[in-house]
Amino acid sequence: MNGDQTMRAHSATLPAPEFPNPAWVTPPELAHATVAIVTSAALYANGDDAFTAGDTGYRLIDRDRRDLVMGHWSPNFDRAAVAMDLNVVYPIDRLEELADRGVIGGVAPRHVSFAGNQPDDVATIRLDTGPAAAAQLKADGVDVAILTPV
Repeated sequence: MNGDQTMRAHSATLPAPEFPNPAWVTPPELAHATVAIVTSAALYANGDDAFTAGDTGYRLIDRDRRDLVMGHWSPNFDRAAVAMDLNVVYPIDRLEELADRGVIGGVAPRHVSFAGNQPDDVATIRLDTGPAAAAQLKADGVDVAILTPV
């Protein structure tokens, strides 16, 4: 069994949280929606605070920043594709193209990055930093978030 198969087999045994009353909203049509990216690639802008081991915080990334550093440190992640094209984990240029073509209403002024390695219960993100990041996006007028898990 290779490393990928081992990780998949292990992940299949982990419990998944259940939410009895999940929130649900109906966003506007995409042609009128402001779209943001939420990634777990531990991206941060050059000069900002790097992610640390066990970091449950988030970093806001301004729309025009492309000088991003990938702080994801898992040995199971191949960084080659990201080194060639940041859009693999942070599809900002693709969103800009969609906005230019009128497919989406607009690109959010800021996007959110978390570190993907989190405690098993993800309680801090679920109850604290996740809602705080969502409030930031809501304040920016975001209607839809694209999740790019790494």
